[in-house]
Amino acid sequence: MLNGIPPIISPDLMYVLMKMGHGDDIVLADGNFPADSHAQRIIRLDGHGVPEILSALLPFFPLDTFVDQPAGLMNPVDDQAAEPAIWQTYRELIHQHDDRAPEMEKIERFEFYERARQAYAIIATSETALYANLILKKGVVVE
Repeated sequence: MLNGIPPIISPDLMYVLMKMGHGDDIVLADGNFPADSHAQRIIRLDGHGVPEILSALLPFFPLDTFVDQPAGLMNPVDDQAAEPAIWQTYRELIHQHDDRAPEMEKIERFEFYERARQAYAIIATSETALYANLILKKGVVVE
């Protein structure tokens, strides 16, 4: 453990975050996502939900400023479905840490799967909310 690092950020997760470069993607996958079969690198954070992990990551993880939408969501298959409530939580957390308050990209399910396969890593969570998957694109550390 280290001072100032939330305990939810495991040594394996910190290692992956430190190795990622500008433009690399990381996926925060809900409990239903096929993380093991899609991941180049997998970090298991079983017992935790995506919002608490996102909240712990964002102070350390700069979002890419060279793209308009550095965060992407898996769009529900049913076009008539209501927006998942958890998306508003993600917006609020991201806006707390990014002055641009970027809009989040809505990604079709199979395109999301393909982008997850190309992502640097996937964080597998126990999130139970449906369509709670989130892709983040890492930006440049300027401090």
